[in-house]
This record gives sequence, C-alpha cells and structure tokens, in this order.
Amino acid sequence: MTITIGGTTIAPGTEQRIDLPVARLPTQTLLSLPIHVINGHKEGPHLWLSAAIHGDELNGVEIIRQVLEQVTPQMLSGALIAVPIVNVFGFIEQSRYLPDRRDLNRSFPGTARGSLASRLAHLFMTEVVSHCTHGIDLHTASHHRVNLPQIRANLDNPETYRCAQAFGAPLMMHAITRDGSLRQAAAKQGISVLLFEAGEALRFDQTAIQVGVNGVLQVMETLDMVPPTVRTNTHTPTVESRTSKWVRAAQSGMLHLQIELGQTVTKRQNLGFIADAFGDTQRKVQAPCHGMVIGYTQNPLVNQGDGIVHIAMIEETD
Repeated sequence: MTITIGGTTIAPGTEQRIDLPVARLPTQTLLSLPIHVINGHKEGPHLWLSAAIHGDELNGVEIIRQVLEQVTPQMLSGALIAVPIVNVFGFIEQSRYLPDRRDLNRSFPGTARGSLASRLAHLFMTEVVSHCTHGIDLHTASHHRVNLPQIRANLDNPETYRCAQAFGAPLMMHAITRDGSLRQAAAKQGISVLLFEAGEALRFDQTAIQVGVNGVLQVMETLDMVPPTVRTNTHTPTVESRTSKWVRAAQSGMLHLQIELGQTVTKRQNLGFIADAFGDTQRKVQAPCHGMVIGYTQNPLVNQGDGIVHIAMIEETD
C-alpha cells in the first residue's frame, strides 16, 4: 500500500527521503525532521525507528544508519519509517532538551498549537506513528551515566513481549510508561513499542550500537518483514527483570566503583566506596539486593543522595 507523509507519497517497492518542516530559528533558518521511508514490495507490518528524542543521545542515530544500509524495498514486507534525529533542535546544540528546556519525551502526544516541544511531538505522532503497527525508540543514558544495552517495555503485552525477546538485548525490563512519553502515546493507539537504552550521551559505544543493529533486524525478522538471511545469528540469552533499584550515595565525596556493566551482584556485596579528597573517611557502597548492574554514574564527584548504581533485581538461583 502507498504511504503519504508530509504530502509525499511513497509507492510500494520504493524508498524516499523526506524533510518535514518543523519550525524556523530566530534567524529564519528552517529546521526540518529528516525521515527515510522504505515501502516494501509486499504487505506487512509498519515499523518506525526513532532516535535522538533527547538531542545528545547519539548511538541510536548510528544504529538507524546501519540498519538502513541493510534493508531494501525488494527484501522488505511492510514498511520501515526511520527518523534518526527527532529532536533536531537539541541535536544541533548537543543538548538533551529543546531550546525552552522542555523534555520532548514528556510532551507526547502534543498539540498543533502548544509549545515547540508539543508541536514537534504532535507532528511526529501525526506523520510517523499514525502509519505504524510497531515502534522501536532508541536511547542512551542521560549525562554522566552509562547504561547496559537493555529493552524497556510492557512485558505483559504478548506482542510487545514477543518483540522484546526477539531483540535479544542482555536485559529486558518490564517498565510502565511515563506520562508524556512517546511510548505511552503510541501504546494508547494500540501500537507495540520497545525502548532500547544503551551507552552514554554524546558518545558512540560500538558494542551498544552492534546490539541495537542486531536487535532491530531480529525484530524485523520475527515480524516477517525481512528474510532470515538478514539476521546476524548472534542471539544471546536475555535476562528478564520486573523491578530495579538505584543505589544512592550515603555521603558526599569521591566515588570509586569496582563493578562492571552486566555484572551479577549479591545482596550486601561491595560495589565500591566513597571517600573524601584526602582519604581520611571512607564509606562502602553495598548492593541492596541480588541483581544485575544495568547502569551507573561516570562522574566520581557525588553528593549525598545521588543515584550512583542502577541494579535490575533478578531471582537468585542455586
């Protein structure tokens, strides 16, 4: 079937690059939303890929570039709608936010006459999400943090769970949707959405990128959008978790972590310590539960109460 986005029609068996006007800068320079549409030669699911909803999260941009290199209209059943840079304003400024400091991922579904964030969210919902049956939203950790490659999704939804398993990230976390998020807005329209978190802001993480590329292609295969030959066959066991905990700094000082991403830890295991600049006072950082390390701060300077280590709770095995 044909797809029309921003007045441009993409026929079956073709692909098209579209620059969808968003708004003008104070200099009157027009900024647009770059969209690449591949419309397959056969009917099938419609999947969107989005990245840089937070403008400083770059891994997803590269993931989408590599996926587009491997998918052609001739091999595709259904449609792939790729938006590598959603928050074009933040991307230019290397900032998580829009110029008015709003978080785009708290502004969905948006309105046509609201704030800049609200208008951009509304445009994305109208021109991209409305055409899709499935979505994968690509993220990294926020500033000064790093995340283990992981899928966050509503694992109680059978179709979403099937896609989460197919993605094959080291961890899949059951996560409720946040108000104003793209995932929440799409779920209300009955669309299955995966949120992929991996790496850190303003950096390329080649391992995270490779997991993301493989995961997207594996989901597309599971949806019968691409033939099995596209898969890299690097499926690794996925750990499932329903709950996570942040370990918070009990005192201010300099943090010395002694763990790695993906490491399994036991309750009360030492994760590192916090010391003052002279080393006169030291306080151990201990795991509050059995689980897997899925993220931590990379800034050693911490204040009391800061979240420093993120642990996904998993059941202990004999």
